[in-house]
Amino acid sequence: MANSGVDKHRRHLLIAAASVVGGAGAAAMAAPFLTSMSPSARALAAGAPVEVDVSNIEPGQLIRVIWRGKPVWVVNRTEEMLATLPGMDSRVRDPHSDVLTQQPEYAKNEYRSRKPEYLVLIGICTHLGCSPTYRPEVAPADLGANWQGGWYCACHGSRFDLAGRVFKNVPAATNLVVPPYYFASEQLLIVGQDGGAA
Repeated sequence: MANSGVDKHRRHLLIAAASVVGGAGAAAMAAPFLTSMSPSARALAAGAPVEVDVSNIEPGQLIRVIWRGKPVWVVNRTEEMLATLPGMDSRVRDPHSDVLTQQPEYAKNEYRSRKPEYLVLIGICTHLGCSPTYRPEVAPADLGANWQGGWYCACHGSRFDLAGRVFKNVPAATNLVVPPYYFASEQLLIVGQDGGAA
């Protein structure tokens, strides 16, 4: 009886303790490796959706946010601004936004937006990447009597209406891009995700 003096309870306790210590050591060695495979906080922030409180945007006002390193404009369009859009169809290059890469399907409408009053655009000219200036005033002296409001790119003279549609006979070939976005609530806009159906 060689095992008669062995304390089996103590043996089980030592085996369990050694297993716990060994498991903790393996986890401690694996943690840095697994963490190195995760994207950095900077990378996550660069592509992360951006929340915008639209309740503070005055009628006619444009605010700017940054998403993926690009300026994004959110405009609270007035009824008067919206009323000018049908009259611009003959003056813009792509009045029905037929180039599908310019906007998500839910923004392929006369307003180029989910809600007529709120326009969301990437603020980069589609010609050579300048950032156009918001010019909501009607018929300013420098833009002419036919100007109904929109964006003017001073770099090369491209013009866009209040739906971000590019005018004919300007250097930019396509409309301003509408990023993916949705309304999480009446006041909260999420830029960077489409949130499913309109």
